[in-house]
Amino acid sequence: MPLTLTHPDFDALVVGDIVAEQSFPLTRDSLVRYAAASGDFNPIHYRDDVAHQVGLPGVLAHGMLTMGFAVQPVVDWIGDPGRIRDYQTRFTRPVVVDPAIGAVVAVIAKVGTLDAEARTVRIDLTVKVGEETVLGKAQVVVDLG
Repeated sequence: MPLTLTHPDFDALVVGDIVAEQSFPLTRDSLVRYAAASGDFNPIHYRDDVAHQVGLPGVLAHGMLTMGFAVQPVVDWIGDPGRIRDYQTRFTRPVVVDPAIGAVVAVIAKVGTLDAEARTVRIDLTVKVGEETVLGKAQVVVDLG
């Protein structure tokens, strides 16, 4: 029997609906593993001394890792990453990963706009570490047609 992918019902969505929430804990170990997977071995992602030498408050998470965390709740909600038509954001604050306690990236995905003709929905993402927003104008356009 063939696999049938289902996705959210466009007609049931309302602007302002929260469609997904998720938190992603980060440790220094997470950053080293991501560096190995991505090939980005910039030492600001794993060495405090280098981060401080270039004026940073400490070791930072990779920007693309943060972007990946931010979009993951949307991918899980739609069930098919191929339905993402556009994903944009601005980096507003670095994600500092404390050596002892790490950091937690929290994501809330909310319906921003609905395009009935195209059957697309723009999902607005709120991405924070603690009380600080780390990605601004984070938006994902999803095809639900």
